[in-house]
Amino acid sequence: MPQPLFVVGLDPLNHGHLRRIDGYDRLCVKPALAYDEVKGRDAFDFDALVETACARIRAAGGAGGIVGWWDFPTTSLVPVLCRAFGLPGPSLTSVLTCEHKVWSRQLQREVAPECVPAFRAVDPFADPDPPLPYPFWLKPVKGFASQLSFRIAGPADFETALAATRERIDRLGTPFDALLRRVEMPADVAHVTGRWCIAEAAVGGRQCTLEGYVHRGVPRVYGVVDSIRHRNRSSFRRYQYPSRLPTAVQRRMIRVAERVMRHIGYDEATFNVEFFWEKASNKLWLLEINPRLSQSHADLFAEVHGVPHFQIMVDLALGRTPDWPSRVGPANCAAKFFIRRFRDGRVTRVPDQATLDAIKADYPDAIVDVRVQPGVVLSELHDQDAYSYELADVFLGAHDQHALLAAFQDIKRRLRFGFAPATRRGETPPPATAGQAV
Repeated sequence: MPQPLFVVGLDPLNHGHLRRIDGYDRLCVKPALAYDEVKGRDAFDFDALVETACARIRAAGGAGGIVGWWDFPTTSLVPVLCRAFGLPGPSLTSVLTCEHKVWSRQLQREVAPECVPAFRAVDPFADPDPPLPYPFWLKPVKGFASQLSFRIAGPADFETALAATRERIDRLGTPFDALLRRVEMPADVAHVTGRWCIAEAAVGGRQCTLEGYVHRGVPRVYGVVDSIRHRNRSSFRRYQYPSRLPTAVQRRMIRVAERVMRHIGYDEATFNVEFFWEKASNKLWLLEINPRLSQSHADLFAEVHGVPHFQIMVDLALGRTPDWPSRVGPANCAAKFFIRRFRDGRVTRVPDQATLDAIKADYPDAIVDVRVQPGVVLSELHDQDAYSYELADVFLGAHDQHALLAAFQDIKRRLRFGFAPATRRGETPPPATAGQAV
């Protein structure tokens, strides 16, 4: 009989990745919560989401495992649901020590102080003075996808960031506070609520993400993905696997990541850890820990290894020891490319189905995920970084990096979008201008 696997935030694209794991035909995959119940919403009621998911799982006769690949609230819903049904999964406390940026930084500093930049907790509603020398980053203690993350170069930037934070932080801060009340926090961070921020010294270098898991208390990193930004910008251009960083540097990162995950007490789940490497000084900086795998990397692992890393997530959820394959996939390297726009606008045109079909014919293994629709005002999109708007994602594999980049440039040229000046809800849109490529 198929094992029931419940997914928090099940969506079509990632369900497609899930179908590629070994043994999928022995699973019965069901949504504990739908995608639109945990993503793209103006507000979250965490306790109500728990009740809804529990009711659905009970109505189905129980679960063999519960998984999710999205950030908050999914990352915190999964351990709560696993505990409710007696299933394998990390403790909620260990998840929150990763999620709460100040709490996480304090624990990181205890075992890897050389990799932790200077940081301070900041109450954005208290008219604070600059907490660190310029430049620094200001971020909510709980955020994701670089939302409300601002690089502060001077007083004007600080005031602008504080104003934006005060206006929008409650979207995640309020439900995060409800979650924090479920655990006992250390006395020195208990006052840092979900409506607070963290200031961190600006560090940089070549960025990468380590994908790993912990099973029976033993952490293991199984892949390193390069995170490549637009030149002179904070937004990502692509994620590329495998990493091109020196092997010795990757090994140093792995040792730090495994040491930190042991210290946190995280177990029976996947994680990813982001690092910077400063080439000139050979310095490592730990950027952040995420108590989940990155769904953005699923196709990358499938292209290079023949199976997405969802395999590990499912094995752990079902109480099995992960068996990461040593086989080789169809590509030597793979990437997720982002097509972005760096100014606001109202979408008037997106690539039509004929264009997408033609691209699929030329690149059978490529995945093109258009993220916007005509009529959308970009600044009204949820879950965007602070400096750009995501129009489409392109997943590709290739023999080498040269072929990978050439294929993307061809696809990008064919994916044409059009824009008009932005109008808000209730306003009369101006006439659309001619479509323009991004």
